[in-house]
Amino acid sequence: MTYEQVIALAMLVSLVLYGLSAGADFGGGVWDLLARGPRAHAQRQAIERAIAPIWEANHVWLILVIVLMFTAFPPAFGAIMTALHIPMTLVLIGIVLRASAFVIRKYDVRSDALHRRWSLLFGVSSLLTPFFLGLSLGALGSGEIRVIDGTVTSGFFAGWTRPFAASVGIFAQALFAFLAATYLTADAETDAGLRDDFRARALASGIALAPAAALVFMLSRAGATVIFEGLTEWWAPLLLAATSSCAIGALLALWLRRYALARLAAAGQVALILIGWGLAQYPHILVPDLTFQNTATAPRTLRFLIQALTGGAILLLPCFVLLYRVFKGSRAGRGYQPGD
Repeated sequence: MTYEQVIALAMLVSLVLYGLSAGADFGGGVWDLLARGPRAHAQRQAIERAIAPIWEANHVWLILVIVLMFTAFPPAFGAIMTALHIPMTLVLIGIVLRASAFVIRKYDVRSDALHRRWSLLFGVSSLLTPFFLGLSLGALGSGEIRVIDGTVTSGFFAGWTRPFAASVGIFAQALFAFLAATYLTADAETDAGLRDDFRARALASGIALAPAAALVFMLSRAGATVIFEGLTEWWAPLLLAATSSCAIGALLALWLRRYALARLAAAGQVALILIGWGLAQYPHILVPDLTFQNTATAPRTLRFLIQALTGGAILLLPCFVLLYRVFKGSRAGRGYQPGD
């Protein structure tokens, strides 16, 4: 593998890890916003317990993607942040508002009025942020953002204002909501009522993913031809079969109340979707003008970056394993409690 391919693979792995961790946090915020029924308050408490110990650490994967891009592929980073500065700014605002609302709600005065206010901000931010993330991802593959001699010539509204990008944003919302609800069914093992609430939400959102995915695929024919052609390569049927098996397996496991298996299958589904997207778009970072090869920095810099990435992974990954074992291991059913 070339240096560019190694770093591209690291970016894809980081994106998958971000989707599996922070994506579920976003989905949890959506279900917090949509909490209804006699157990609405208990639902919000369960979501808070599931998210609280790890939500901030999960964003390290998105930071890693950004750092790798502006270090290894600076022309691509500059073009993307110029062309998509509006949706990317909205993503940043959403992440900040969501985090602020979550922390203030958790530690502010325990009154219904205050909780409703901060819960609304937390939920709306959690709903909109993945939409704009998906919107930006769809714009990268749309082919409408043009870069000539290092300058973005297509303006600030190309790509992300089109139906295809919007469909990717909607799909991202549904995917993260499904992932969060599935995770929460496994977390809520000590409360049968809460588990049934999240199970119903997981089944509903999981079924809704099928038409959302079909819409993305249909719109890609005209709205993202490189992605569409990539999804018809020789490997695509194999990946589709694996993804469909995970999706059906997750729904079947939920129906049969095999929650640990459902969580594993849902995570596999999300990972395969992101991997398939990366393979379909490769070797482009920004379709059609920028690739990993024609935007890479000096080989010496890439080599040093890979060495630093390797050293960082040796330090970071065991810390994440420890973090999840402490806060999401034996206490997964009840969440972390003060004093544990």
